[in-house]
Amino acid sequence: MSAKGCSTDSAAGGFFGRLKQEFYYNRDHQDDSIDEFVDALESYLVWYRDERIKTEYGMGIRRHRQELGLMA
Repeated sequence: MSAKGCSTDSAAGGFFGRLKQEFYYNRDHQDDSIDEFVDALESYLVWYRDERIKTEYGMGIRRHRQELGLMA
């Protein structure tokens, strides 16, 4: 067990909580094959990384990086 208030534990828990809430619980994966599920999960992770609005920036991380000149 880690120390009380360990921020890395909270960050991981927050991400997996969002993953379950936004991806897993909102969809019926019962009839999906493993390949279909993996493809859907990969698409979600790309969306989460690039397009999901971050409240800190008020925009997706890709757009924020483009505005900073860190991406083309």
